This record gives sequence, structure tokens and C-alpha cells, in this order.
Amino acid sequence: MTGPAEAVGAYTWDRSFRLWDSYFALIWLATLAFVLGTDHPGWPVRLTAAALLVPLIPLFVWVGRPLLRGDPPPERRALLYLVAMTALFLPSAILVGETRVMTFALVPQCFMTLRMRWAITVVAVINVVPMAGWALLWWPSDQDVFFNGLFAVVSLVFSVAVGTWVIRIIEQSQERAALIAELDASRHEVSRLSTAHGALTERERMAREIHDTLAQGFTSLLMLIQAVEAELDHDLPQARRHLALMDETARQNLAEARALVAGAAPADLDGTSLPDALRRLAARHEATLNVTGPVRPLPAGPEVVALRSCQEALANARKHAGSSAAVDIALAYFDDTLTVSVRDDGRGFDPGAPCEGYGLAGLRARATEVGGTARIRSARGDGTTVTVSLPVSPLSPVSPVSPVPPPRSSQ
Repeated sequence: MTGPAEAVGAYTWDRSFRLWDSYFALIWLATLAFVLGTDHPGWPVRLTAAALLVPLIPLFVWVGRPLLRGDPPPERRALLYLVAMTALFLPSAILVGETRVMTFALVPQCFMTLRMRWAITVVAVINVVPMAGWALLWWPSDQDVFFNGLFAVVSLVFSVAVGTWVIRIIEQSQERAALIAELDASRHEVSRLSTAHGALTERERMAREIHDTLAQGFTSLLMLIQAVEAELDHDLPQARRHLALMDETARQNLAEARALVAGAAPADLDGTSLPDALRRLAARHEATLNVTGPVRPLPAGPEVVALRSCQEALANARKHAGSSAAVDIALAYFDDTLTVSVRDDGRGFDPGAPCEGYGLAGLRARATEVGGTARIRSARGDGTTVTVSLPVSPLSPVSPVSPVPPPRSSQ
């Protein structure tokens, strides 16, 4: 299907080619008028010369016109076409000198269809042979030979100069067409790669979100189910408490799933502050929370990263530290930095070992996306500390308050 730009381009080319048709017809009619209107030679010769010009029209319409519209035209066929046009033109130009007006229509076609070498050769024949043949046939005066010869030389030089310029324009147009085609191909490739990159980025983001929310929630549910199964026979109060935690975790997972679908903020941060969200998170994981610094509302980006980082660190603590390990969460507000740290005194692990999934790698990626850093310090038997530092807007300085003098006592 042709696009709008291609349709406009095709229309422009058709319109410009109609101007070339009009130009060719005008030159042909002017040549015919000059041939029939001259005083010398006689009518039989002039009619013969005019008759030789008539086949130029159908030859141009049926052969030359399709060749000129080719991009590029087949050179062998173009050469045969111009040889045929020249063969019809030369006898008429030798018989009647005024026929040489037709060169204004023939010369441009040479440069439009042939390579430079062949174009100059045919143009030289078109300009020189008629002059030489006319002079040998009619033996005009020396003055007529001089002026006609000078006209032929000037016409040849002018034709070569203009033809060289025409060929250069055609070559530049072809180069620009190739560059435009290459640019279009590159643009489509960039668009395809951009779409693919966007889809990959979105998949990675969704994978991190699901890992940090739904997957951890389901893991918690499984662990609570195992705990309830072990407690049903001998510790019903503890089993009921774990069942309540299962209910809360399931509702939290449902809220997180709805937030993911809607693209909203995490459910834990919906309508509450970051310290309150971390307190609920610490309660679910039986961890302690310590908040330092002036608590203040922050942009959603750092708060979401802090919450997700804390969730991931708690999940890793549950996985690696052991069930008896104590976990401490520290949230610190500084002037231009928000820091959240999760520390456990469990078994620890080797942070340099390759890891699978989206855990620590996703934690680092989240921090990097908002210009922050994530540091993980751990060793076998020495616990683990995960610290995430995030840049935030500086704390606005508090204006000093002038002391108010005590009221004067009345006498």
C-alpha cells in the first residue's frame, strides 16, 4: 500500500514530467515551424525534412518517455533509442539547417539516460555532424559557415556544461534517495529496538514487582500454613494467631496485585507514611524498627524503593539467616539522603557468590534507578546487613524564631 508521502512524491514527479512533455512538444513544433518557414532550400527539401521529424513524436511517446521515467533507465535500450532519434534527426538537419533547433530537446535526453561518456559522444554527433553535413551539401558562403560553425561549437560547450550539471543533480538525487531509504530503514529499526527494549524493561520491572510483593507474600503464606499444621494439635492460640497473619498476608497480596494492575503506589504506602508502612512490615516479620532523623513526606520514588528494598532484605533474612535470628530495621532521615538498613545476626552468606532470580540484583537495580546505592555486607556465621542509601530533596532550613520578651508587669 502506498503511503501519503510516496503518493505526494509520485504526484509531484508526474506533474513535473508533464512539463517535460510540454517542453518536448513545444521544441518539436518550433523546429517544424522554422523548417517550413525558411526561404532556403525549396519546398520539396523542406517537406522532406519536415516528414523526417514526424516519427520523432511516436518514438518519444512509446520508447523515450518510459525510458526517461525509469530510475535508472536501462542504458543499452536508452542508447538504441537515442541512436534512432539521431538517425531521424541528422538527415533533416543536414537538409535544412533550422532543424538544429531540435537539439534543445534531444541533448537533455542524452544526459538523462546515458552515462557521461556515451552522453558526450551522442551530443557531439548531434551538434557537429549536422553542421558539417549541411556545409558539404550546400556549400554556403564562408561567413555562413563561420557563424554556423561557431553556433555549433557554442551549442556543444553549452550542452556539455548543462549536461554535466544535470547528471550531477541526478546522481545527488539518487544518493539522497538512497540515504532517505537507509534513514527510513534505520528509523524503523530504531523504533523496533525501542519497542523491544521498552517491553523488556517493562517485563523486568513487573518481574521485580511480583518478586518483591506477590511472590514473597505467597512464600509467607506457605510458611504460615506449615506453622499452623504443626500447631493445630498442641498450640491452638498460636495457630489462630498465625491464621490471622495468613488472612492479613492474603489481603495484602490482593491489594498489591490490584496496585500492580492499576499502576498505583504499593498498598503498604497507600494513605500512610513510610515509617508506618515499615512498622507493619516489621510486625509481620517479627522484626524491630528504629527511625531516626526528622520524618518528612518524600517523593514516591525513594519511598517505594526503600519499602521494596526492606521487603527484599527481610525475605533474604528469612531465607538465609535462620528462624531464630533477630532482625533489626533502621530508617534514617538525613538532610539529602534517606537510608534504610536491615541487619540480622543469622548464618550469613557469601555476597560475592552468583545468585539467581531477582533478589539482590533487583534490589541494586531499584536503588540505581533513583540514583542511590545498595551495599550488602555479610559473611558466613556473622550475619548480614543490607543498607540502601537514596538521594532526596534537602531538608528546608527552619527559620530562626526571635525570642519574645516577657510581658511587663503593671505597677
